[in-house]
Amino acid sequence: MIPTEDASARKREIEEKLKQEQETLSFIRENMEKSDQLTKGMVSILSSFEKRLMQLENSIIPVHKQTENLRQHGQLCPDEATPRATQLHHVVRLWRGVPTGRLDEYLACIAKIPETVEYFQDNNPDSPEHTVKARFEKGKELLEAEFRSLLTRYSKPVPPILILDAISTMDEELEVQEEVTLEHLPEAVVQDIICISGWLVEYGRNQDFMNVYFQIRSSQLDRSIKGLKDHFRKNSASSGILYSPAVQTKRKDTPTKKAPKRPVYIPGTIRKAQNLLKQYSQHGLDGKKGGSNLTPLEGYDHDPRVKHHSDALTEKHGAATGKDDVLDIEIDSYIHCISAFVKLAQSEYALLTEIIPEHHQKKTFDSLIQEALDNLMLEGDNIVSAARRAMALRHDYSAVLTIFPILRHLKLSKSEFDSTLQGTAASTKNKLPTLITSMETIGAKALEEFADSIKNDPDKEYNMPKDGTVHEMTSNAILFLQQLLDFNETAGAMLASQVLGDTYNIPLDPRETSSSASSYSSDFSKRLLSTYICKVLGNLQLNLLSKSKVYEDSALSAIFLHNNYNYILKSLEKSDLIKLVTVTQKKAESSYRELIEQQIQMYQRSWLKVTEHLTDRNMPVFQPGTKLKDKERQVIKDKFKGFNDGLEELCKIQKVWAIPDKEQRDFIRQAQRKMVSEAYRAFLHRCANISFTKNPEKYHKYRPEQVEEMIERLFDTSA
Repeated sequence: MIPTEDASARKREIEEKLKQEQETLSFIRENMEKSDQLTKGMVSILSSFEKRLMQLENSIIPVHKQTENLRQHGQLCPDEATPRATQLHHVVRLWRGVPTGRLDEYLACIAKIPETVEYFQDNNPDSPEHTVKARFEKGKELLEAEFRSLLTRYSKPVPPILILDAISTMDEELEVQEEVTLEHLPEAVVQDIICISGWLVEYGRNQDFMNVYFQIRSSQLDRSIKGLKDHFRKNSASSGILYSPAVQTKRKDTPTKKAPKRPVYIPGTIRKAQNLLKQYSQHGLDGKKGGSNLTPLEGYDHDPRVKHHSDALTEKHGAATGKDDVLDIEIDSYIHCISAFVKLAQSEYALLTEIIPEHHQKKTFDSLIQEALDNLMLEGDNIVSAARRAMALRHDYSAVLTIFPILRHLKLSKSEFDSTLQGTAASTKNKLPTLITSMETIGAKALEEFADSIKNDPDKEYNMPKDGTVHEMTSNAILFLQQLLDFNETAGAMLASQVLGDTYNIPLDPRETSSSASSYSSDFSKRLLSTYICKVLGNLQLNLLSKSKVYEDSALSAIFLHNNYNYILKSLEKSDLIKLVTVTQKKAESSYRELIEQQIQMYQRSWLKVTEHLTDRNMPVFQPGTKLKDKERQVIKDKFKGFNDGLEELCKIQKVWAIPDKEQRDFIRQAQRKMVSEAYRAFLHRCANISFTKNPEKYHKYRPEQVEEMIERLFDTSA
């Protein structure tokens, strides 16, 4: 017998072999199933191929037989029918594909189809060739699709840098060595598009491709302008430097340009004015403490209070700088986009004239520019609306300053704008004049309301500077007028477009009269603006007089008026506003100098209560060596005491007053020092040999030099 252990081992070995055989069998079965499936698939493919081959054979054999029969029976002329049939079959093969890459061959073949189809219809209506007419329509659809495809594939927005280079050529004062050309499509593509459009007009009798053209090109025009806006935002955010058509930097890939000779709009000047005017409109009118926001003029920078106030103002409004910078970018961006639209529209029209039939060009161009033009006009309307809201809700007249550079640019661009849009619909051509009128209306309203706000600024003690310095209202009014000087023609035209001289009683020259406000002469606009500025200055003067009465001390009132009048005069002279004022007010400068002198004299009267103690009035008459009576001695004592007390009191009070103008401050000090010192020295000389007290140092407290030093410290808190 086999041992039990050997039997178990043998059994396990058999079981393992059996398992391996089963796995092999399963693998073979799976492969057999896959092989069967592949066999069935191949049989199906071969059957389908055989079926299609039979269908093709069944289709071709009848055509072949009929052609042979026709030839045999002489129904057709071999010299004419065969080439036409061959031509048809060639075209059928050709238009089954796409015309891309073989456009000339495609158009040449398809152009012959109508004539050939007509021949077979007339000579053999039963011929299958006449069914090719349906394929002609299919070929036309393929051409339209190719037209759309070429435009869509190759139309790209114009790069912002290229647009800016093109805009720079519009400035007459820039010398450009090379004309910048805007290429919207590659030349080869343009030629293909021209061929397709010509064929569709001549053979296709179809105008749908014109709609396709303006829709695609309109989208690219709008994207080009939006890309320019994004370029401004990105470059300004990263470097703070904007490319401008008026301020060009040389780049290696652009033509060489010379810097312009005339000054150009710098957004920061508008922002500074807005910061100060905004604070005035929100604080001066809302009842908060008034002060001076004046930008220090020459001679005003030595007063520490002015510097301290300026620093505080900078710190206070520092957080708004980012928002103001964004506003600057938006203004400059909009101005550039207007110029870009004109240049791009001109370029689009030049391209359009090559592709669109002449009698459809203006209508197609009108449709093409609508989207971009509407977006620009909407943005302009939003600027006007923002200024209107700021005026209505916050009395923020500085908001209108954003309109001035835009309006000036729109007017300068109007002639080229009109030339570019010539032939378009009236509604299209009227969009820019409507925006200009809207800006002029809101601008003129802002100017009038600003003048009224100066006149009606409230007289409140808490709204007055405690030291008699320049009032916030004065500095902001002057600053506002200085901005008008930068845009004098625009502001004058604004006023002319609305009031036509009636408000300011300016006689109109018949040569200046026209239904269009823009036709008014620059001289008339200049006179109108001069009269407006004089009106604002007149309102300012009246309001300052009213405000000065808030002070209980007449001397401080005089200092207040002196500071304001002097600041107005210095500002007018420094900014050349005085030249504009003198157009209608020849003696404006001398009038302000007289006002300043009057206030100095009013101030000097405050010292009469000090110097009156030094006069001979009530002074006892005595002989040398004569003993004075008690009453006479008391008179002299009272004079010394009155002078000492009055001097100390005035010096203490007036020390904290302010005269920011160093030249005026020194002049008033010197005049007062001379007047008081001379009177005091004369008084001491008269009392030199008089024994009126046992304690002369009690009454003779100050030497003349000390009095002069005390007066020298007037209007100086640091002394």
